Amino acid sequence: MHCLIRHAIVAGAAAAALSGPVAAQQDAPPVAAAPAASAVLAEPQPNETTAQRSRSQPGNNAPFWRGVHDSGKTPGSVNNLQMGERGVLIQPFAQYPGTRNASAGEAWRQIRNWWIIPYGGAVLVIVALAIGLFYWRRGPIGHATNTGNRFIERFTYFERAAHWSNAIAFCVLAISGLVMAFGKFSLLPLTGGLLFGWLTWLLKTAHNFFGPLFAVSLVIVFFTFLRSNWPSRGDLTWLLKGGGLFGGEAPASGRFNFGEKIVFWGGVFLLGSMVVGSGLVLDKLVPGLLYLRDDMQLAHIIHSTAAVLIMMVFLGHIYIGTFGMRGSYRAMKSGYVDEQWAEEHHKYWYDDIRAGRIPAERTKAVPAVRQPAA
Repeated sequence: MHCLIRHAIVAGAAAAALSGPVAAQQDAPPVAAAPAASAVLAEPQPNETTAQRSRSQPGNNAPFWRGVHDSGKTPGSVNNLQMGERGVLIQPFAQYPGTRNASAGEAWRQIRNWWIIPYGGAVLVIVALAIGLFYWRRGPIGHATNTGNRFIERFTYFERAAHWSNAIAFCVLAISGLVMAFGKFSLLPLTGGLLFGWLTWLLKTAHNFFGPLFAVSLVIVFFTFLRSNWPSRGDLTWLLKGGGLFGGEAPASGRFNFGEKIVFWGGVFLLGSMVVGSGLVLDKLVPGLLYLRDDMQLAHIIHSTAAVLIMMVFLGHIYIGTFGMRGSYRAMKSGYVDEQWAEEHHKYWYDDIRAGRIPAERTKAVPAVRQPAA
C-alpha cells in the first residue's frame, strides 16, 4: 500500500513539472530571437575580465590578442615593454634584410633558415671544392722542402703554443658549430635521433667550454704576431702577383707575406672579434646587458655570419699551412725553417737575418745555424 501511494505522488509531481513550462510557453508573448554568435563576439562588454568573457562569450579571444600585440603602448597590457621581458608573449614586428615584416622571432627564424643555413653551407662547400680542385691541378706550391742542414728559428715555443691552442679551439668550435647548424640535414638521417641527440649535446657542451679558450688564445695570438703583420715593403707586389699561387716564383716578402696579413687582420682581428664578442653575448658573459630576446637574436645572426666567413678564411690558411705549400707545416711543428725555404718564400726576412738586423734564433743565445730536433 505504501509503495503504491509513493508511486502515485512521484507520478503526479512529474506531470506537474512537465505541464508547467509548456503552459507557460503557450501563454507567454513571443520573444525576439537571440543575436548571432558573430554579433556577440564583435561587441565585448566593457571592463569585462577574461574569466567573465570566457563564460559569456566562449571563444572570443580578440581582446586578449589585442593586448598581446599592443607592443607596450597601453600601460598594463600583456606586452608591456616597460617591464622588460616579463609578460612579453609576442615580440614587436621587425624586418631584417631579405625577410618579411613579421614578429622579431619569426624574422630571426627567416634570416637563419633562408640565408645563413643554405647560403652559408653552400659557400663553405664551394670553398672546400675550390681548394681541392686547385690542389688537383696545381699541387703543392714552392720548391724548397724545408729539410736542409742550416736552419733558422721562425717561431718560438711561446708563439707555437699560442698558435696551436687557438687552432685546436677553432677546430672544435668549427666542427661543433657545423654539426649544430647542418647536422639535422646530413647526420640525423644516418645516425638516427638517439645517437644524433647525444652527439649534438656533447658538441654543444664542448662548444661552450672551448669558446672562452678560443677568445683568450685569440687575444694572445693577436698581440704576439702584431708587430710582424704591419704593412711593409713587398706587400703590393705580392698582391699583384697573386703570391705566386698561379705560377712563377713566390714574390719577396718580410716575415709574413700579404696573404698571411690578410688572414691576420681580416680573420683573426675583424672576424675573430665579431665571433668572440657575439659568442660572449650568447653565453651571457658581458656585464651590463639585459639579454632580451632582441639582443640574443641579433647576436646569433652576427655570430653565425661571422663564423661562416672566418671558416672560409681559415680553410685557406689551413690548406697553405699543411699540404698546400712544401715545408710550411714543419715551420709550425718544429719552429724552424731551412735557409733555402726562408729565402724562397720570405726573402726580405731572410736578408734581414743575414744582415744581422733580426736574430736568427730568439729562444736561445746560441749560433744561428743548427739542426732542429727530429
